[in-house]
Amino acid sequence: MSVSRVLVANRGEIAVRVLRACQELGLETVLAVSDADRESLPARLADRTVCIGPARATDSYLNVGAVVTAAVGTGCDALHPGYGFLAESPALAQACAEAGIVFVGPTAEHMRRMGDKIRARQVAREQGVPTLPGSGRIESVEEAVEVATGIGLPVIVKASAGGGGRGMKVVTDAADLPTVLAAAAAEAKAAFGDPTLYLERFVANARHVEVQLLGDRYGHVVHVGERDCSLQRRNQKVVEEAPAPNIPEPVRAEIRAAAVRLAESIRYENAGTVEFLYDQDTDDFYFLEMNTRIQVEHPVSEMITGIDLVEEQFRIAAGEPLRFGQDEVVFRGHAIECRITAEVAAEGFRPNAGRITRWEQPVAPYVRVDTHCHPGYLVPMHYDSLLAKLVVYGSTREEAVWRMLRALRRFRVEGLGTTVDVLEFLVARPEFASGAVTTHLIADVLDEFAAAPVAVP
Repeated sequence: MSVSRVLVANRGEIAVRVLRACQELGLETVLAVSDADRESLPARLADRTVCIGPARATDSYLNVGAVVTAAVGTGCDALHPGYGFLAESPALAQACAEAGIVFVGPTAEHMRRMGDKIRARQVAREQGVPTLPGSGRIESVEEAVEVATGIGLPVIVKASAGGGGRGMKVVTDAADLPTVLAAAAAEAKAAFGDPTLYLERFVANARHVEVQLLGDRYGHVVHVGERDCSLQRRNQKVVEEAPAPNIPEPVRAEIRAAAVRLAESIRYENAGTVEFLYDQDTDDFYFLEMNTRIQVEHPVSEMITGIDLVEEQFRIAAGEPLRFGQDEVVFRGHAIECRITAEVAAEGFRPNAGRITRWEQPVAPYVRVDTHCHPGYLVPMHYDSLLAKLVVYGSTREEAVWRMLRALRRFRVEGLGTTVDVLEFLVARPEFASGAVTTHLIADVLDEFAAAPVAVP
């Protein structure tokens, strides 16, 4: 491999994940940390750590200059951004290229092209990939009302930049559009520095299905199957699984082919994910966006294929061609991932920080826990609330659901509130057991969860 020392420009469980992939590949590691993460588990695992700024993310993990300076100053020849923070920043990819550092991800141009959702929708349409009826950039309230009336209410307002559900609002009454547009634009401006909005038709009985891709610089693209990410709260994923259940096989094949066709059309490099909305009433699917990075939920794809996606990222970034063709990607069994966060679900998923006094994660065959947590760890208030990803594998979906329930019941965390209890509640529901989930299921049953008696361990 043409790289030897890697700067890992992230924190938490994804930093641990990338560090371990580097170790498997025999690469030296340098971890960029903020003041808040000097004593973290990733800092202990890395060969070396370098502080890039104070706890506030804008002064450390989101500071392109500080990150690139750290890479150059420690003699790194590659940089992996993980997910979140600067992972989809064209500025970071461009700065790495100018400094002679291999960026482990797509090119800056791919990020620019697909990071703008309005532009990405146009690329999808050009390749014959279905898109929802909607608009381009909304320039005025009057235009928004005209578009909403034309495609029919309800509609969903979306931010053209960024992700994570920010700047996303459902509108059922055109009279609410002025207020919603103002709020969504302000939220998008604060989160992404770009207030640009557009509209799409809202699909009520929808599922979120995404296709994992790998592409090399020689024009080869393969898919690594699809994932269902429909269990969400406030448009943020909570439970993911692969393959997506209850999709007719011809439609599954079409979704996978559409994602590959889109990536091939732009000669996409490295790991990426094309996200679709699947209408359960009609079996139609529509392009939503493309994420130009490794996804939080990538482990479920790894579990059913045996492909280490992070290791493949490094090989692609180093200039190697893909090591396998589409026919060599073999799918076996079923995998489910639950995101365990430091939140109190019964109080509207209220985030909470604090010291973990007890951390006992399940240990069993076919169970994987990606985490940076341990007893005594102080969860900081400055960052995302993700504590761990609990992943299980089964030869069938029914077996995977059973293993996930058992693993959740064996997960013990004390010192702060977590979502282990609500995850158990959700996975045990008949809707989940049957695969009949939608993107609004959590909102529909949250009151029922809050009223349920607290289980005694």
